[in-house]
Formats: sequence, structure tokens, C-alpha cells
Amino acid sequence: MTVREALQRATRPSTTRSIAALWAKSLLNAVLFFAIFMVALPALAHHLLPIELPLPRSPRVWLSGALALAGITAWIACLDTFSRHGRGTPLPADAPRQLVTTGLFRRIRNPIMAAELLVIWAIALYLASLGAVLYAVAMSIGAHAAVVYIEEPELRKRFGPSYEAYCRSVPRWLPSLEHKR
Repeated sequence: MTVREALQRATRPSTTRSIAALWAKSLLNAVLFFAIFMVALPALAHHLLPIELPLPRSPRVWLSGALALAGITAWIACLDTFSRHGRGTPLPADAPRQLVTTGLFRRIRNPIMAAELLVIWAIALYLASLGAVLYAVAMSIGAHAAVVYIEEPELRKRFGPSYEAYCRSVPRWLPSLEHKR
């Protein structure tokens, strides 16, 4: 069984009815995800390859702070949208029951992953080491591959024509400047 098949088997719509419980599950996911992918692994990459990049400290600290704040804010907004409108969480085993196309999902199809990548890039910029930047590059490539080869086929299977229409009208990663209703 491939990784894709295993994840597709593990993905099932949430049966949780309470928005508060969905939020609690999402926050547990956040703590675990952030601890592993945004603290432990970037720190390990920085430790393994600590070659310092020649970036001025003050601008990189301010820019990394702005990226982290934007990423965390977007991520929280997306959790709220998943809980209230999708009636699920980002966890594959507790996936939204409904296709989420509101909030930031009106602008890009993957705002949760984009928000997480913003935070990862913020950390890489703050640490300014070759290891942290290579980690951010690897996570960006991995996120794109996961979306294209795992998430999108699973969503096509679950939501059919409505997901296809959504894909035609909303870009995957970079928001359109056109106003969407």
C-alpha cells in the first residue's frame, strides 16, 4: 500500500458535532504540528547545518516576525472556518464533512498549508542558517507534492464536481487579485 492509499483510507469525515470539540481537536493538532514541524525539525536542521547566511539581523527579525504573525493569524482563521463551515478539522481522520470554500479558502485552495509554510519560512529567516532554509525548501516541495498527489485526488473523490468547479475558480497557492463573492 502506498502512502497516498494509506492516507486516503485514513481520511474520513468528522462525526464530531460540537464546534468547541472541533476547535479542541484542531488545537491539539496545532500543538503537535507546531512542536514537531515548526520547532523541533527547524532547530535540528539549524543544528545539523549551522552555516550562517549573510542576512542583516534587524530586517530579518522584523520580516520573520511579520511572516510568523501573518501565518499564525491565517491559520487560526482557517481553523475557525473548518470548524464552523466544514464541520471538521485539518486532521485526515476528522476531515471536514463539507467542502470549505469560504474565508481564506475563497482566495486560495490551501490556506492552512500556506499559513504553515509562512511560519516555517519565518523561522528559517529568523535563524538565517543554511540548514533552516533547506528545511523550509524541503517542506515547501513536500507540501506541494502532498497537495497535488494526495489531498487533491482525495477531495476530488469525496466532493466530485463541486471540488472540480472550486479548483477551476480558486488558485492553489497564490491568491488572485480579482474580487470573489
